[in-house]
Order: sequence, then C-alpha cells, then structure tokens
Amino acid sequence: MFDDLTDRIYEAAFVPDLWAGALEAASELSSSADGAIFLFSDGSPIRGRLSDESPGHGNSLETVRSLFDEFIAGDSWKFSDAIQRMCSLQPASFVQVEDFLTADELEHDPVRIQLRAAGIGAHICSAVAMPSGELVTFVFQRWTRDGTYDQTSIGRLDQLRPHFSRAGLVSARLGMEQAKASVSALEALGLPAAVMTASGRVLTANVLLENMPSVFIAAAHGGMALADVSANELFRQAITHNLQDRGVRSIPIPAREGQPALVIHLLPLRRAAHEIFSGADILVAATAMSASATVPSPSLLAGLFDQRHRQNRPHLSRTDICQDRDAATKPACRFVEERGTAQSRMIKGR
Repeated sequence: MFDDLTDRIYEAAFVPDLWAGALEAASELSSSADGAIFLFSDGSPIRGRLSDESPGHGNSLETVRSLFDEFIAGDSWKFSDAIQRMCSLQPASFVQVEDFLTADELEHDPVRIQLRAAGIGAHICSAVAMPSGELVTFVFQRWTRDGTYDQTSIGRLDQLRPHFSRAGLVSARLGMEQAKASVSALEALGLPAAVMTASGRVLTANVLLENMPSVFIAAAHGGMALADVSANELFRQAITHNLQDRGVRSIPIPAREGQPALVIHLLPLRRAAHEIFSGADILVAATAMSASATVPSPSLLAGLFDQRHRQNRPHLSRTDICQDRDAATKPACRFVEERGTAQSRMIKGR
C-alpha cells in the first residue's frame, strides 16, 4: 500500500488535481476524515487542495469542502491561533495540533469553531519550509466521534512525510514556473505583461514589460507603479477595487517622445486562471493605441480575453475602460459607460 500511495503522491506533485486522491488514500491509512495540503506565501493568497471524500463516509465532506473553499478565499487563517501556531512552529513531523493550544484558544479559534459545527475534531499537522520562502503544510482531521489520533496513525503519516515534503517542493515550484511560462507565452505574442497578487506584489513579469522602465517602475515591497503620476493613481485604485468588484480596468497613458500612447489593462484572474497563474490575482498587460513592433494594439488583447469594444454592454458600468483611439493622448482620460444606456462619454481627469 505504501508503494502505491508514494507513487500517487509524486504523481500529484506534477498534476495538482491528483492531490485530492492521494490525500484521501493517506486519510484512510490514518483513519482521518480528510487530508489537505496548503501553500502559504508572503503577499499571495493561500493555495490548497482537499481530499475528495471521507474514507467510508461517501459524500459527508460536503460541509467541510464548503468551509475549505471559504478558508482559501478569505483571511480567517490570520485570526486562527491554531494555524498561526503551526506556521510558527513548522513541525518537522506530524504533531497533534491540540497539544500546542490552550483550552481557551481551542474554544475561541474562529476556524475550529466552524469545523466543530461540521463534525470535525482532532487535527494533526506537519510543515515544510521551502528554500524559496513558501511554507507547505499537510493537515489531516478526524471526525469528532473518532476521538484523538493514536501514535500508530501518526507514525504511518510520518513514514510518508519525506515523500510529502519532496512532492510539496516540486508542486510549489511548478506553480511558480507555470505562472512564468504563461506570462512568457504572452511575451511570444508581443504582449508586455506581469501578474500580481491582490496586494499589488509582482509575482513575475516578462522581458517586454521589464524593458519599459519609462512606463513601469519598481515600488516598495515588491510592487509596481506607473511612471505617469495621473495614470498611477488610477492604477493604484484599480488594484484596490479588484478585491471588491473584480472588474476589468484599462488605464490610458499619453504618448511621449519615443513612446506611443498606451493603455494598461488590469484583468482579474479567477477560477482556472487563478490556478494557471500560480495563485496570482491580477494580470497587467500593455497595449499601444497604434500597434508597433514592441507593443501590440488593443485588438490583440480583445481577441485573447474577449474584451470586445461594444457600446451596448451595461455590465461594464463599473469598468474604467478607454475605447477611443485619441483618449490615451489626453491626460488621465477615462471612458465610462453608464448602466442601462448606450451613451458613452469621455471624462477628463485631474
């Protein structure tokens, strides 16, 4: 059984969708309700996978899966004593989480409160610190009715830990390489691009964007800014608003000597795109109002991301998007389409 499970763990390292099956098999081996892998990285959202089903319990993980999805999408982990303790301790073997918490911490931990309501009790956890700075944790949980973990069950998972560690390392690095490859693919199409976290930290950028220092400049904490002051204000607002309404933002930059008028597009990365770009939240891409050898015209981006220029699109009411070829030559101009009307107008910014 160990040989087969080991193979499945290494297979999952290269095919993330297979983690669920490998974790389910490890859960059965340790009499757990479920198993999960989490990747923590500074400035990036949590990424993770949960086992498909609870061994011997059919679809009883439905409620737990809902909580898992909510956990991945939110920031409740920041307020969980249990999670913070494990991230700090980074246990080199599987340990029972409850042994490192006070009764009061267990009772009031927001994540544990929700899990208890779903019938989940004891947790065991092991953490692997990656050389690149990420932290991968493996967590297994038991139904409350099954009590705490015995040493035999913990020992079985400890036998698998070296394989979990190596597979976790590969999985974490492949995720980042996949993001780089995706951004490089845009480079092959002549599209300067970068991907960012929701906080504005750049995860990776292609060479075309890096070779535009007169447009894009480095900012504090690994961020990025626009050299044009007026455009940068809109850029900062767009990053902030991405968390709220997930709308596309397109920001015009006036032409200057040696540089055509540009439009900087910010596209939200959701669902499968979020996975493809290794947990990034925003894709930043530049297009020229007049196509050049360096920067393509907006029609390329429209084709890639289906950003068609139509006037009768009421759902764009919250999208600052420039559609007029002359717009980017005017300082901080924004095109606004009002909900429920086909009328469009240019609004000149400050």
